[in-house]
Amino acid sequence: MNLDKRNLLYRGKAKDVYATSHPHQVLVKFRDDITAGDGKKKEIMGLKGYYNSLISAKLFQILEDAGIKTQYLGLPEPGYILSLKLDMIPLEVITRNIAAGSLLRRFPFQEGQTFKPPIIQMDFKNDEYHDPMLNDDIILALELATREDLEIIRETTLKINQVLKDFLEERGLLFPDFKIEYGRDQDGNIVLGDEISPDTCRFWDSETCDILDKDLFRKGESGVIEAYQKVANIILDEKDKKKWNLDF
Repeated sequence: MNLDKRNLLYRGKAKDVYATSHPHQVLVKFRDDITAGDGKKKEIMGLKGYYNSLISAKLFQILEDAGIKTQYLGLPEPGYILSLKLDMIPLEVITRNIAAGSLLRRFPFQEGQTFKPPIIQMDFKNDEYHDPMLNDDIILALELATREDLEIIRETTLKINQVLKDFLEERGLLFPDFKIEYGRDQDGNIVLGDEISPDTCRFWDSETCDILDKDLFRKGESGVIEAYQKVANIILDEKDKKKWNLDF
């Protein structure tokens, strides 16, 4: 397929963002780079970007169908997502349903502890300061968002959590936590952006609690791509697989 890919606008740890012929649209390339620990640990794993793009596209579609506005416009081919151009808000919005990961190093929670209601954590997306956790007062002082923005972000995030949690649990996946990002569209509306994939979420098999996400890489374990493939196989329906000639 002839992709509408023009000059490179942004290069992140695992994705490239390109301009297109449309001023309010960008093409996002999902690379095979995988990183952990503020980018200190990194490798290239074939097909990682391929699966992440398929997973992100499907989950964005689920959210769009639930009435949540996202950056997603289409999947021209695996590995690339056509997206609405956003002015990104430098916040990492983390939702925690089950205690895991860095939360256990910072606070006296028990691994596997369930949170009802879920915890919403906001971090400053800034490599220089190592993405520190923020409270509302610091967010306002840094002028990253207004109180109204934060209300919208929290309300939308809780809805996203419920929609995805229900969808995944129906398919045998637990959803311990996930990180999302928001941006503003050309009219100033707050819109979900970035990606939703095993790079940015924890997925556990609901029967075995097997890890099916980037934690395998963080822990130095094998089977990373096989885990990503399994998530794609679980969440994609037969129509998706047929469209892209996928044979899992």
